[in-house]
Amino acid sequence: MKTVYVIGAGASYEANLPTGDMLKGEIATLLNMKFNHHEQTSGDYEIQQSLRLHTEEDRTFNSLNEYLRECRHISENMPLAISIDNFIDSQRENDKLALCGKLAITKSILKAEKGSKLFFDRNNGQRTLNFSSLEKTWYLLFFRTITENCSVEDLLLRFQNITLIIFNYDRCVEHFLLQALTSYYRLSQDAAASIISNLTIIHPYGTVGALSWLNPKRSVAIEFGGELHVSQLVAYANGIRTFTEGAHSESMEILEANMKNAERLVFLGFAFHRLNMNLLRGSSNGYDSENAIKCIATAFEMSKSDRDSIAESIQYLYNCPVYVHIENSTCNKIFKDYSRSLGFS
Repeated sequence: MKTVYVIGAGASYEANLPTGDMLKGEIATLLNMKFNHHEQTSGDYEIQQSLRLHTEEDRTFNSLNEYLRECRHISENMPLAISIDNFIDSQRENDKLALCGKLAITKSILKAEKGSKLFFDRNNGQRTLNFSSLEKTWYLLFFRTITENCSVEDLLLRFQNITLIIFNYDRCVEHFLLQALTSYYRLSQDAAASIISNLTIIHPYGTVGALSWLNPKRSVAIEFGGELHVSQLVAYANGIRTFTEGAHSESMEILEANMKNAERLVFLGFAFHRLNMNLLRGSSNGYDSENAIKCIATAFEMSKSDRDSIAESIQYLYNCPVYVHIENSTCNKIFKDYSRSLGFS
């Protein structure tokens, strides 16, 4: 069964990454640039230094000050914004503000990866993830679902029927799958990476950097939870996109083809923001699918009224019937409650 997973921030939250509201708070702190004379008293020093390097070419202190004012403007207004992406979109002609926001996103997400349940430190002798620490997350149940009754040889065909549309800037799913496959099937990293390459993985808004084992040709590669030098921050920040910039055109072609051919949709930790739902619909007036679509979605702590509205917006993606099951549930629980419905066997 051709299955499309649409993954949002709520899914990564189960591994201790921030939700949208938590990310706003982190960004507000990082960009709260204040100085006592020439001494920085708040805000992130590395972001300030990366902006200083970025503006060195025109050699005007005013240019740096313009960026720092945009940092403070973002910081002060995060409580009013739906998300950092929505805030940047509200001032879509302001390139300076967009860069400041992206720098904060990049630093926040890399820090969150390092602090997550999915991180392990090879420098301290750790060889792989502590899988037992993930028992209350969806990752283990997802792995069991997509590998049920599969030998290594069977995975190729199974994975060719799975698409992951990941709206997060983190690399949690890819990182987890590499570690799980190498451990469970006793594979080398290269062999596991080759199997994962059979999945269609789409990050419409990019990521905080490429995982070198998955994208060896990308110049902005960084390991999961890695740290960047101040001289690298701008280049990596420019690798992510916002609502305003939209998804990469090549990503959209693949996304639309897989949405059209889907037989099953699974929304995990997704907030169903209108701009993102419009992105999923692509350039179509609704996909003309030959299949009736089965859809299972989490809508944790959303009201029944909002869940009904979400069901309508999901149906709006297609011109064929969509049988929608929306649960006020976590990602972990949805895999437990719908274990047979989500299976491939």
